[in-house]
Amino acid sequence: MADLVYPPVVWTAKLMFRVLDNRLRVAGTEHIPAAGGAVIACNHVSYLDFIFCGLGANPSKRLVRFMAKQEIFANRIAGPLMRGMHHIPVDRKAGLASYEEAVERLKAGEVVGVFPEATISQSFTVKELKTGAVRMAAEAGVPVVPMALWGTQRLWTKGRPRTLTKRHVPISILAGEPLHPSADDDCETATAELRTRMSTLLDKIQAEYPEQPSSEDERWWLPAHLGGTAPTPAEAPR
Repeated sequence: MADLVYPPVVWTAKLMFRVLDNRLRVAGTEHIPAAGGAVIACNHVSYLDFIFCGLGANPSKRLVRFMAKQEIFANRIAGPLMRGMHHIPVDRKAGLASYEEAVERLKAGEVVGVFPEATISQSFTVKELKTGAVRMAAEAGVPVVPMALWGTQRLWTKGRPRTLTKRHVPISILAGEPLHPSADDDCETATAELRTRMSTLLDKIQAEYPEQPSSEDERWWLPAHLGGTAPTPAEAPR
């Protein structure tokens, strides 16, 4: 596929984050294959996560094709960009077609990005995962690379106002060792292992994050188990 849209978008995003001094800390990129298909399974704490997950693969010179809900492709501004970057629309009423397209992309050597929690985690912990990431990797015969993001929730997350121009916000991106699921594996067990690895990565970048809330009002962006006021995993669904 010709990529005439994606590289300029990446360049523009990098420039914007440089202007805003969003201090990106990217590690573990050696785990993302330099060639061949792979699934990147990332945690989800912000509406901007697809941008930062994609930047996490950029040092490996890979362009990530994200699975995203059909409504985004229908947007008059975002739609042409999404199609130009060859992302994969997901119609939740007919999800099989998008799943099959993702598998074909993987077999063709593309990197496909997914957020297996399906929705933003308001507890800022890793929720229970859907099995799709593991199933498509097993069917295509490619690895699943776990990834964790932290800091993106401070820019724009569910239930909070957008602060897209907020300066000096550190953003941490960490990829981990890949899983290699096969058709013989139990997908529930493999998905549980994926969640464990994603949680471990998230715990690490949360512990190493260079800033703490500056006031009581700022504690919203920390999970409850770290002393924040975000809802617990049990409270979040309510």
